[in-house]
Amino acid sequence: MAEFKTPPADLLAGLIDQCLKAGADAADARIGAAEGVSVSVRDGKLESIEREESTSVSLRAFYGKRQAHVSGSDLSTEGLHALATRCAAMARAVPEDKYCGLPDASELATGALDMDLSGEPELSPETLERESLAAEAAALAVKGIKTVAGCGASWNRSSRWVAASNGFFAYKTGSSTSLGLASVAEKDGAMERDYESWSVRHTADRPTAEAIGRTAGERTIARLGARKLGTQKAAVIYDRRVSSGLLGALMSAISGPSIARGVSFLKDAMGTQVFAKGVNVIDDPFRPMGMGSRSHDGEGLPVKETYLIEDGRLTEWLLNGPSARQLGLKPNGFSALGFGDPPGVTTSNLYLQPGEKTPAELMAQAGKGLLVTDMFGPSINPNTGDYSVGVAGFWFENGEIAYPVSEVTIAGDLPAIFARLIPASDIEFRGTRDAPSILVEDMSLAGS
Repeated sequence: MAEFKTPPADLLAGLIDQCLKAGADAADARIGAAEGVSVSVRDGKLESIEREESTSVSLRAFYGKRQAHVSGSDLSTEGLHALATRCAAMARAVPEDKYCGLPDASELATGALDMDLSGEPELSPETLERESLAAEAAALAVKGIKTVAGCGASWNRSSRWVAASNGFFAYKTGSSTSLGLASVAEKDGAMERDYESWSVRHTADRPTAEAIGRTAGERTIARLGARKLGTQKAAVIYDRRVSSGLLGALMSAISGPSIARGVSFLKDAMGTQVFAKGVNVIDDPFRPMGMGSRSHDGEGLPVKETYLIEDGRLTEWLLNGPSARQLGLKPNGFSALGFGDPPGVTTSNLYLQPGEKTPAELMAQAGKGLLVTDMFGPSINPNTGDYSVGVAGFWFENGEIAYPVSEVTIAGDLPAIFARLIPASDIEFRGTRDAPSILVEDMSLAGS
């Protein structure tokens, strides 16, 4: 990690002070530092090692209801002074944005705001190479695997300091490590590939390298001999590897900026039954070592565990300061990182609460249908919720996998999909957005 001659907190305080002296009414800023190492292997040999180290600074200045933001990598006294002067001058020249601005000091998060999400200490290139080679060898040991198209491991650590002229200051650091690969097999001239990958804070929280490689290989072999499907209506089970995509569609639909612009099929749905009773979608910013955990939102406002969907009802928009002001509401802790940039909206550790039945039980309940294990380029109309996506996976009959399928398109509308989806019990907390397998009956399928 980069070493600072002057503590980042002091650099930020000086930068904001210079910006105010240059004529700005208010300002916020952040300093980031990152380092990482990654390796890739091929055919049992090391292919590449890459090392990265970087520092950055971002500044946002306000002049009345005008704002401007700039960024750079020069943290010298002269560089920061030039950054502040330029940003303040830009803020005076841009058009007004009546919804921009910093939160009032009385609204800010308080308490222990600094957060340390450090997992493994730095992993050496030799360790990453050994793990990658073990994963590749395990995949190649699966009978029928022709090659491993890509296999690599990495470790990275990032830190960021944020501050604003309203008095806010916080620090966050974290590290993570990842391992993943894709394997390839061939049958009757048709190539198939599949993958497995994990990103975790601690390596103890993922399977072994050998298990990761073996899983990728076995998934690939299972896809050989894929058939096409005819156009029909059928039940669809989204495997937990892909089911979080439906959560992503929900997040876009309840995004404050989308609601403020009127471009969401859920714009009139606040407080209504969007999902079936018993379905809950929860955001948990305080998950220990969570990949999205945070002590405050992107504008320094408090965060809390929130049921965005409670017993099937929509309870919250995802608001930042600008969208809240536009809608005449109060921000609710879902601002994406601003501090030097205009804030967006985001969640932290979002998940669909699991149900009671296993995927096998849901498959038996449906009888026959499509198990989706891979998706390609979903298309969503934000105004209507019309939805289509290319998928691959497995056809099942009598509650059992029958054969692999590919080049299938699923079509429907998200309001109807949300209303009848049934979550399984098999959730894994692996990222910032997690869901168990999901059953949706009576979907339209089209072969290609």
